[in-house]
Amino acid sequence: MRIMLVPGNGNADVHSEIWYPWIADRLRSLGLDVIAENMPDADLARKEYWLPFIEKQLEGDSNPILIGHSSGATASMRYAETHKLLGAVLISACYTDLGYESEKASHYFDDPWQWERIKENTGWIVQFHSLNDPYVPIGEARFIAARLGSEYKEYLDQGHFSSDVEKIEFPELLEILKKKLGLL
Repeated sequence: MRIMLVPGNGNADVHSEIWYPWIADRLRSLGLDVIAENMPDADLARKEYWLPFIEKQLEGDSNPILIGHSSGATASMRYAETHKLLGAVLISACYTDLGYESEKASHYFDDPWQWERIKENTGWIVQFHSLNDPYVPIGEARFIAARLGSEYKEYLDQGHFSSDVEKIEFPELLEILKKKLGLL
């Protein structure tokens, strides 16, 4: 089992930005195999580059976990339409392009969502979202949670779980992963 961190678009370095290195280090200290690599096409996060990259990183793993943040959450959901996952964590996820040209260019929103396939292919799904997210309205997250039946964690003041609130640690994420993996 490997855990792959799939960052949001515009995140140039998963080794130094926001909470990404913090969670990768904590999970590795628990003896877990963590993939935290910079994504190709980081600014636009286009489906045609990201989904094959995720597939290559997880090659041969029948029980991976994806931790997707923002565009990475969207990519994780699309990946789960056609691949089995032990689990998925979706942070600041959206299911529409939100009217942003950069999101539209990713092509994740060109086809109808296969919500039942995502549920069938994923052992468990946890979502994190905040009411004060400046980019993704709360309705997006609630819609996804209703379609996927995910374990849903809603906060008042965590923004986009990124630099907008200077989020450099994410203990809630670590705790839920430890719980899901029986490491508590």
